[in-house]
Amino acid sequence: MSGEASCTAASFAALSPGIERCSFDDVPGWRQDTLLEAFRAFARSATQVETKPYRSGSLGIVLSAFAPAYTAARAMPDIDERSARAFFESHFIPCRIKSEDGGPGFVTGYYEPEVEASRVKTERFHVPLYRRPDDLVDVDDSNRPPDLDPYFAFARETDRGLVAFHDRGEIDRGALTGRGLELVWLDDRVDAYFIHVQGAARLRLQDGSAMRVTYAAKSGHHFTGVGRVLIERGELSPDAVTMQSIRAWFSENPNRIDEILWQNRSFIFFRETEMGDRELGPVAAAKVQLTPGRSIAVDRLLHTFGTPFFIDAPDLHAVDNGPFRRLMIAQDTGSAITGQARADLFIGSGTAAGEIAGGIRHKADFYALVPRTLLGR
Repeated sequence: MSGEASCTAASFAALSPGIERCSFDDVPGWRQDTLLEAFRAFARSATQVETKPYRSGSLGIVLSAFAPAYTAARAMPDIDERSARAFFESHFIPCRIKSEDGGPGFVTGYYEPEVEASRVKTERFHVPLYRRPDDLVDVDDSNRPPDLDPYFAFARETDRGLVAFHDRGEIDRGALTGRGLELVWLDDRVDAYFIHVQGAARLRLQDGSAMRVTYAAKSGHHFTGVGRVLIERGELSPDAVTMQSIRAWFSENPNRIDEILWQNRSFIFFRETEMGDRELGPVAAAKVQLTPGRSIAVDRLLHTFGTPFFIDAPDLHAVDNGPFRRLMIAQDTGSAITGQARADLFIGSGTAAGEIAGGIRHKADFYALVPRTLLGR
């Protein structure tokens, strides 16, 4: 991909090897992108960190380095496109981040589903989204039992101590029945599953009101993508796996839905959240509403929320009817998003956004905008 030749190894020792310092002229599409919406997304994180700071990722782009940019963003409530560009160019230096194998990165897409729902169970609405159970506890090195998978960040509290929580199949077969944990009811199991995958939803309730739900916790089990399961079983070819093709397969094979879904043992619990700005997406892991087309999910262990990333995906045309070259802000994470050059692009809410998001699986170059306080002017 272009933009590589002029970048040089970043000189600041705290940054991980393989991060290459560039100039803005090295970044394909930087001069053509409009940056005002990206600035507004960044400014929402700048406000959020005043009350709840983000944890720094292990790549070395630490939260404290953003302090001058965050202070400046909070002092600029009303700006235009020219001011937004000047803001990013004055506070940051672009650095190309390659994947662990030295090649380009990879992007997928996600969205906020919008479906009908009911607060009470009916003959039609019988598929629950669950609240977080009171016996589901956070796990870290201070309380992790020696026999619990180190991956697990949650476990079930019992009289015998902490054990692995129920998995998807056990919950679907009734492990939580009778505990009053049902938050809302849907009419379709596949819709419910994709809400689990997306981590949030906008619901149209039967009384005419609207409701938003978002991630509250998960069972702790490893995530297994059902697309991969269908590939391994010879049901779909690797180049044909999209959200649409998976939905079509379930529609054609309704008697095998449990067989496939239960291969993903991970299970998500939800909480109701305020609707907020209806033009924006749900409140996500960075505790701000996502901005359609400007927010991304990243590997939380490696990256610091609030980091701007310019993403160059020349073969991705579904979003802009041309090469996808946009400044995005890291404001979410996900179990399937692992690696330093890996991101999920938040496309928006509703069916149209889902159609676009479901088809995004593209190579991309990643340029992190690193605060000048780390690299020097």
